[in-house]
Amino acid sequence: IDYLQRAHGIVVSLDAEGDRLRHFDPASQRLTLSKLLSLKQRVFQLAHQICLLEHKELLDDMIRRAGFSSHETEAVCRVGLANYFAGALLMPYSSFLKKAQQEKYDIERLQIIFNVSFEQICHRLSTLQRPGEKGIPFYFVRVDAAGNISKRQSASSFHFARVGGACPLWNVHDAFAQPGKILRQVAQMPDGKTYFCIARTVSRTEGGFLMPQKNFAVGLGCEIQHAPQLIYSVGIDLNDKAAAVPIGVSCRVCEREHCPQRAFP
Repeated sequence: IDYLQRAHGIVVSLDAEGDRLRHFDPASQRLTLSKLLSLKQRVFQLAHQICLLEHKELLDDMIRRAGFSSHETEAVCRVGLANYFAGALLMPYSSFLKKAQQEKYDIERLQIIFNVSFEQICHRLSTLQRPGEKGIPFYFVRVDAAGNISKRQSASSFHFARVGGACPLWNVHDAFAQPGKILRQVAQMPDGKTYFCIARTVSRTEGGFLMPQKNFAVGLGCEIQHAPQLIYSVGIDLNDKAAAVPIGVSCRVCEREHCPQRAFP
């Protein structure tokens, strides 16, 4: 907030009534954030706005070179790029990767060190693939109770469902039955690749007793050969192939004929 005031003359205010999480009025030089946002979410939105203010030409150039066919797609891309900038500003690449390795990718420890949310840590871990300075190639996913995927990011070869719900045997679904607990799973896809997966719920309130609460499950995983580097693999026999849960992308496209959870032929 102090930086925006000093560098751009922008005043930041909070709004408890509006339905927008962030609104910038260039005429009055005022940035309004929703009071529904947690402190960590507010800081992320401030970092997002800094990107839009200071790197507009860079974003315009990247979007122009991408050659999108619609303004809607360009807008979504701009949000994604600014969100990546915000994550990088709060969790600088080299120092974040070093700490992640030191802490054996302990998400809760990294939350304390960088003062960000569980979901933000998981998303950042899935982007550490800089040439010459790579972390573990993770997949990251956010799923609702109906199985709809609202966020996906993957540096691995893990396959996500593009249509319909995700595999019911995947541990992101079990997370809703044990809110706040980190679940671990060794899972095998139909192509034979085995993954080490963790999942945990995250919740957001809309700010009132009668307002619905938003509940999601966040999943993070990597191919099994990287699992020994994770604190979460302690006590699990990673070499026991018979213990791997056979999962798929989704029931509509899964090749497994005798799965007890199949919903479609």
